[in-house]
Amino acid sequence: MLTEHDCNIAPSTYYAHRKRLASPAARTVRDEELKALIKKVYNANYRVYGARKIWRELGRQGRAVARCTVERLMRELGITGAVRGKKVITTIADPGAERAPDLVDRDFVAGAPNRCWAADFTHIATWAGVVYVAFVVDTFSRRIVGWSAATSKETRLVLDALDMALWQRDRDGFPHQRGELIHHSDAGSQYTSFRLAEHLNAAGIAASIGSVGDAYDNALMESTIGLFKTELIKPRRPWRTLSQVELATAEWIDWYNHRRLHGEIGHVPPAEYETDYYLTTTKPQVTTTT
Repeated sequence: MLTEHDCNIAPSTYYAHRKRLASPAARTVRDEELKALIKKVYNANYRVYGARKIWRELGRQGRAVARCTVERLMRELGITGAVRGKKVITTIADPGAERAPDLVDRDFVAGAPNRCWAADFTHIATWAGVVYVAFVVDTFSRRIVGWSAATSKETRLVLDALDMALWQRDRDGFPHQRGELIHHSDAGSQYTSFRLAEHLNAAGIAASIGSVGDAYDNALMESTIGLFKTELIKPRRPWRTLSQVELATAEWIDWYNHRRLHGEIGHVPPAEYETDYYLTTTKPQVTTTT
C-alpha cells in the first residue's frame, strides 16, 4: 500500500517501526516506573520534597537513579519542592530584663544529644484568632524534643515546650544530666523572664541568650520554624482553631522526627540519627561468673 502511494521504504524499516510501537523503549518503561515512585515519595512527605530529597529517599529504598533523572521526571510530572518565605518577628525583647550569657556563640554543632537545646516560637493566623507554637530542638540531631501551642504568648507557652522536652527525654530513657545541657534562645521577653530562669536553674540547665540580636544568633531555630511554616502551615491555609493547629503540628513533628530526611545530619531522620549514636556509643555490659 505504501509503495502504491509512492512511499518507497524498505520492508525492514516498516517492521522496525511496528516493533517500536508494540514494545516501548526500555528508558520509557523505566521512566514510567520511576515517575510512580517519585509521586509516591512526594505525596508521602507533605508534598514538600525537592529533587535532592526525593533522590536521597529513593536511594534509601534501594533504587539506584541519577539525581538529574529525578529532576527531569519531576519537571515532566509538574511537581516541585516547597520554597520558604520571609521570616515574621514574633518575640519582642525586654530591654530592662537581665540576660543570660551567650554560651553558644552561633555554634550549633553539639557532640551528643542533650548538650544544647535551641528554643523559639512562631505565630499562625486562624479564624478563631492568633495561635502561637513554641519549639525546643536538640541541636545534635535537629530533633524537635518539645513543643506547645496556645492562644497566648505568655511565658507559660515556652515553659510547656521545655517541660515536654524534659518529659520526652526521660520517657525515652535518655534524660539530660544536670550541668551538661544548655538552653539557647533569643532575647524575647518570654525567654528572659524570671519564671523560665528559675525553671532552668531547678532542672540544672544553663540558660543562653544570643548576644548580637539578629537571626544568626538562633539560626537553627530560624531554619526549623521556616520549615514548619513552609511544609505545614502555608500549604494548608486557612486554619480555623487552636485544636486544628495542634493536631496537624503533632502529625508534622512525628513525620519531621521519624521520616523527614535532614541534609545536616547525613540525609537521615533525627530519630534514626540519635538511635545510631546510642548504638555506637553505648557499650553492652558484660557479666562474669566466678
